[in-house]
Amino acid sequence: MAQPFQFNRTELAGSLGDLGALLPLTIGMIMVNGMSITGTFYSIALFYIIGGAYYRVPIPVQPMKVIAAYAIATGMTSSQISAASGLVCIFLLIIGLTSAIDAISRFISKAVIRGVQLSTGILLMSQGLKLIMGNSTLQLAGNIAEPNLTLQTIGPVPIGLILGILSTVIILFFLKSKKYPAAIFVILLGLLTGLIWGTHADFDLIRPGFYLPALLPFGTPEVADLTVALFVVVLPQLPMTVGNAVIASTDLSKEYFGEDAKKVTYKASTLSMGLANGLSFLLGGIPLCHGAGGLAAHYNFGARTGGSNVIIGGIFLLLAFFFGPHILPIIKLLPLSVLGILLVFAGMYLGLTILDMFARKDMFVVLLILAITLTANLAWAVLAGIILSKILQSDKFSI
Repeated sequence: MAQPFQFNRTELAGSLGDLGALLPLTIGMIMVNGMSITGTFYSIALFYIIGGAYYRVPIPVQPMKVIAAYAIATGMTSSQISAASGLVCIFLLIIGLTSAIDAISRFISKAVIRGVQLSTGILLMSQGLKLIMGNSTLQLAGNIAEPNLTLQTIGPVPIGLILGILSTVIILFFLKSKKYPAAIFVILLGLLTGLIWGTHADFDLIRPGFYLPALLPFGTPEVADLTVALFVVVLPQLPMTVGNAVIASTDLSKEYFGEDAKKVTYKASTLSMGLANGLSFLLGGIPLCHGAGGLAAHYNFGARTGGSNVIIGGIFLLLAFFFGPHILPIIKLLPLSVLGILLVFAGMYLGLTILDMFARKDMFVVLLILAITLTANLAWAVLAGIILSKILQSDKFSI
């Protein structure tokens, strides 16, 4: 029997838990790289809703972080990013349809997965703290901590730090409450702050209506765009996608939801991401994936059924349909520091998954992956972790 949907306060709160990971990178790729606002929000909405309807448990939706970070930092063109979505779609469909992902997963030990989860958790916490302190890439580029607020400090204290502290108190106080879910109060605090002290830039340009996404808004990618996308962002992204978005996320779903997550398999996760990126390619959206960090956020803020996906997907769909290209002024009501605190707690819970690692060899692999992630990137860390875990399986080596 299919897991029934629930639509209540805790599902709503859980649905909002991953906005800290989703919105900053999404906004960055729209503003810096010129991705289609309407197409991106439609892609995210449909990925959430269809994923929840099929899997029946919470399924995270996030930007592909390697692609997003590099694209924002270097100013890649919209055509190159669109090409990346198309290539990712092809790769994921191939390894999913041929069941190669199942063969790949057999080479990846639990220690590697825990290393990926810890590393992702630390990265999420670090990015969250940067958003709170005002020194993320997005904030440094504009030389302002809260670019969408008129109030930057209260006395000598930055407003982001104040909001971060208030949000932390709210989360700690209400985290386990089903009657008063923490994430709802945090988001309400952010929206209230934005309504009172927001710059409200471009609010006068908002034109409610009925908007549909354009098909291939950037045209078909040229060979040059495909080449750049393949070697610069797609190949570095794939190991992280397989390690975190497929295997780590799927395993974490089994831990959280047990038998209810029976449809969440390596193959299904790979195919759903492949199809989602095909949709993003067609609509001019950003490359999308699942992710263990996003799942930890949804779960620990209250999501337990696919109803949370329908709720957050419905919010994105309504924004896309009624506001289309005029969405950003509404989204910018949320201060970056409020999104940051959601990231911190999501990362913290994801990092705690290593508590079942007792063997010294396993922890050695976990810590090596973390070290390489912090000094290079998660893609290289995954590859190194797989090799090391295979070596340490031999009795000839001891730690």
